[in-house]
Amino acid sequence: MGFGGISIWQLLIILVVVFLIFGSGKLKSLGSDLGSSIKGFKKAVKEDKSKDEES
Repeated sequence: MGFGGISIWQLLIILVVVFLIFGSGKLKSLGSDLGSSIKGFKKAVKEDKSKDEES
């Protein structure tokens, strides 16, 4: 058993279907957008913590 009752084979099939639907270009775009969003979130949290420490 894998994640929440989903076996590794079912997960692989889902990933292949998603890849076929969206294509590699769209997935790369989504990945880079997600990465930049996470980077921005981490930067905002870090700035907020430094602001709290100064006051």
